[in-house]
Amino acid sequence: MPLRRSSFPTCPCCDPAQAGRREVLAAGLGLLGAAALPRRAEAVALPPLRRLKVQRAFTEDSFDGVYFREGRYDREALHKLDWVLRDLSASEVTPMDPRLFDVLHAVASRLDALDEAFVISSGYRTPEHNASNAMRSRRVSTVSLHMSGMAADFRLQGRDSFGVARTAAQMQVGGVGFYRREGFVHLDCGPPRRW
Repeated sequence: MPLRRSSFPTCPCCDPAQAGRREVLAAGLGLLGAAALPRRAEAVALPPLRRLKVQRAFTEDSFDGVYFREGRYDREALHKLDWVLRDLSASEVTPMDPRLFDVLHAVASRLDALDEAFVISSGYRTPEHNASNAMRSRRVSTVSLHMSGMAADFRLQGRDSFGVARTAAQMQVGGVGFYRREGFVHLDCGPPRRW
């Protein structure tokens, strides 16, 4: 049974050099287990135990638990997170880049918000879904990091979205977009940049 398309607006993701990483991620998820945040974000110390609380807008899907412990990513937790961040319009799941979860964890930690849920409006996006969105809006990039499982759009329960975006941008842990009219934040594990 096809899932309904999210009515949240989509965001542009920035870096054309990041396009095509979906295949690499699918083939190398085990290798990513050893990775933490990208080199440029090493100043952000990540604890040996990392957890997230996420829930999906328009569904009852959620994850609240540990995804990294004892020096490795928990495969079962990653599979659950992949499901929550799937493309709802295509009912398609892809391996998300675990560094995205590290970015979310780092931002939640900085905000002292680990017990507050990230309400996800968009995670993974199929190339077809992204192309359809790009045809409807010039704000949607044709090389979106959503297609590589490296980005999420969200609201953080109980927090001002502008404050969340500002904190994330100051941390320089990846791409940060703030969509004032729609009230959501985009985070990704690509190069630090903001819009």
